[in-house]
Amino acid sequence: MGIQFLRGNPQAPKGHAIFIARSRSNSRVVYSTYCLVPPIPMSIAKYLPPLFAAQISSEELQGAESISGMPIPPMLEEGMSLEQLEALADRRGDDLCDIGSTSSEEVERMQMAATSCQEYAQLYANTIPQASQLAQEPTKNTIAEATPIENLDAEELLLQTMSERQKLAEVGKLVGMARYALEGQDKTLLQDTQRRIERLARLLPDKYRGSEIAKAATAPNERGAKLAELYLSRAYKLIDEEYAEIPRIENAIRELKEG
Repeated sequence: MGIQFLRGNPQAPKGHAIFIARSRSNSRVVYSTYCLVPPIPMSIAKYLPPLFAAQISSEELQGAESISGMPIPPMLEEGMSLEQLEALADRRGDDLCDIGSTSSEEVERMQMAATSCQEYAQLYANTIPQASQLAQEPTKNTIAEATPIENLDAEELLLQTMSERQKLAEVGKLVGMARYALEGQDKTLLQDTQRRIERLARLLPDKYRGSEIAKAATAPNERGAKLAELYLSRAYKLIDEEYAEIPRIENAIRELKEG
């Protein structure tokens, strides 16, 4: 079953639609997601977290067209009735599309959302052929004004969503991995771990001294391990606002570096 428009015109899709799918085992259960065709061409493969991307084929993620549909959330979810979705689409001016039936399996609901969004995006692209031409012939201003987000991959986008505490926890794990690589003389693992620590360090405020943690974590001596531990301890004291403990740690760091 393809896309059936319950609201809107299949000959002139608006570029934003609410998708519904019914449960095969219980027709009263309705799953839904929101499909958005961004006005600026993009590939959703760069922005999906690895967990989601691993469940969808590269063909579905990349697509052959420059305009891609993006399901938000990336999986059909249960929670709203058909009446609520109809009222929502009417109030917002969205297309409302029935995309068929599905099971309760998360992978199937994720794949169905992705596939249907690409089909909807193709319908939308067919109504504005000039968009493909514009995407293939960017102006000089477009190239000059490209923003850093274009260079983000899925991992970095995921890191951007982490809290400072989560980033510090990840840094702590990577420090342990770096010390393991040093002990085992695994240069490949060490280089990859160093790159990941430095990447996280750039996302942390300067007060946590992320660059110092990265440097100490990969130092080929026991002093480096102790320094990394002290810098991490200092960072956690900051985030927990235990400021009275910081001078003691600062002194320990100073003595270790001077020793």
